[in-house]
Amino acid sequence: MSNHLYHMTIQLIEDIEEAFDIFKNQTKQREDEADFYTEVKPFADRIHTRVSEWEPAARDWVIANKPKYLYPIQIKTAAENIGYLGVYVFQKKMKDKRITEMVKSVLYVLNQLKDQMK
Repeated sequence: MSNHLYHMTIQLIEDIEEAFDIFKNQTKQREDEADFYTEVKPFADRIHTRVSEWEPAARDWVIANKPKYLYPIQIKTAAENIGYLGVYVFQKKMKDKRITEMVKSVLYVLNQLKDQMK
């Protein structure tokens, strides 16, 4: 189980890094909004599917293993923010600081989990 959770956590870290890259190097540079059906929805759906499987597994692992500096509420918040980021990174009107802070916060939790599982 925890091997699968570890793999899912790594995948989400990669997804968040990709999302941040989309925001910085595509969304902010383009003239128009991203196309909802060809760009936003497929990316958001992929992230949503992964995070909905990851969240209960991560929460259960945190409850069972009681790692330092990581609590079930952080897992819940990170999962919510991952879901938001899947959509927010395509919106030109989103503030850089808001996206950056969300990304940092989510990556902190994902990396803490990954490191604690080693």
